[in-house]
Amino acid sequence: MTLRPVLRIGTRGSRLALAQAELVRAPLAAAHPELAEAGGIEVVAIKTTGDKVQDRPLAEIGGKGLFAKEIEEALLAGRIDMAVHSMKDMETRLAEGLAIGCVLEREDPRDVLISRDGSRLADLEPGALIGTASVRRQALVLNARPDLRVVNFRGNVETRLRKLEDGRVDATLLALAGLRRLGMAGIAAVVLEPEEFLPAVAQGAIGVEIRAGDERARALLAPLNHAGAATEVTAERALLAALDGSCRTPIAALARLEPAGGLWLRALVAIPDGSKLWRAERRGTAADAEALGRDAGEELRRRAGPALFDKPV
Repeated sequence: MTLRPVLRIGTRGSRLALAQAELVRAPLAAAHPELAEAGGIEVVAIKTTGDKVQDRPLAEIGGKGLFAKEIEEALLAGRIDMAVHSMKDMETRLAEGLAIGCVLEREDPRDVLISRDGSRLADLEPGALIGTASVRRQALVLNARPDLRVVNFRGNVETRLRKLEDGRVDATLLALAGLRRLGMAGIAAVVLEPEEFLPAVAQGAIGVEIRAGDERARALLAPLNHAGAATEVTAERALLAALDGSCRTPIAALARLEPAGGLWLRALVAIPDGSKLWRAERRGTAADAEALGRDAGEELRRRAGPALFDKPV
């Protein structure tokens, strides 16, 4: 008799999403061999609206939360027991009844520039076409190089690289973390340092979402939780919550735990065309993570003005 899986992990169905789900499934199985004996762990691929609609910017169809909506519905309905997400795709406020059960050790949060000729951002020809669906990346590119052109460029990693090879754009930007998880870090010709190109909030971090109050799931995930990554993500998401920006607002942040135990948070907001940006920094301790993020977010909101963060009617 074949035993039914005793634990079901929901995820998107892309190659990267499945690789990230495996980063949860494998250590869960290793930490809890009784799960395999009882029936095992199943990864359930769920197609989201964000995956289905590829011809329009996310801002036009409802924002980055569309990469999680159907998965969260399955979690609330009990069809899955936990869900694996890229934390940068998570809404600032989770749906009622849901919680983050753990955050895995963080991958490298930096962005990379991939061009057809291997050029650095500063060396691209004037008027070169850059493909990205991220308003943050758009603003930072145009802030550094206002002579470049940016076009909406959606799809999974493989799709975007294929479009680049086909000559639809001269360059594109991707997260180094995703390339590493796919075993494709070798194509990351130009890694962009945070000093010049601050990452998205929680970029490089994987979170596992559970039903609030599901103590069994939380206990199972406890061995996978990385306290340092969770602290950094807490600071960055607190900043995002304080800004309360829409997906049309370019927002970037990176919190880093330092060897001496301090926490350093850098953040910025920008006008989408890159013509102006505002930066803020905070330093404190890990225990201050949420307060540091909230304080930096309030400063940036005050300096940039509320109009930048207004959601369209």
